[in-house]
Amino acid sequence: MNDLIKKQLQDAQATMDKAIAHCETELTKIRAGKASVGMLDGIAVDYYGSATGLAQVASLTTPDARTILVQPWEKNMLVPIERAIMEANIGINPQNDGIVIRLVVPPLTEERRKDLVKKVKEEAERGRITVRNIRKDANEKIKKLKGEGVSDDEIKTGEGEVQKMTDLYIVKVDKHAEAKEKDVMTV
Repeated sequence: MNDLIKKQLQDAQATMDKAIAHCETELTKIRAGKASVGMLDGIAVDYYGSATGLAQVASLTTPDARTILVQPWEKNMLVPIERAIMEANIGINPQNDGIVIRLVVPPLTEERRKDLVKKVKEEAERGRITVRNIRKDANEKIKKLKGEGVSDDEIKTGEGEVQKMTDLYIVKVDKHAEAKEKDVMTV
């Protein structure tokens, strides 16, 4: 196979890996009734005038399946952390006892579980669309190689490889989504 086509395949694979990682991250943010410090990813706290990630200003632990414990490194950060969690609107009310902030994850109702499964499916579809767009871009780049002396047969072979890779990555997205759906529906 032509080196230029191999380069395009490697680029497409690296981009698809990033897309899968992003999809996994987004699926992790969907809470499944169990406490997970990943639910707090993306929450920024006002730390002396600059937005800082929650994990950089506090220790995050899960002492049991329904509780997240947020223990700030500095006691005066309790109120800003509590405010940031409330503003993040993650569906959990923080309980500040003056030392730590407890986040009790409520059990999910059947209706809420079904809503979360819809969210999981939407996120998985976004992942599949991203992978397909990467395939389209890779195929366009491979077709442009014709002007650089790459034969039609090599271009067809390259496009076939891109399709195989696309199928593989869509299966990965589906597996992640399936696992998350199962996690959400488990009582």
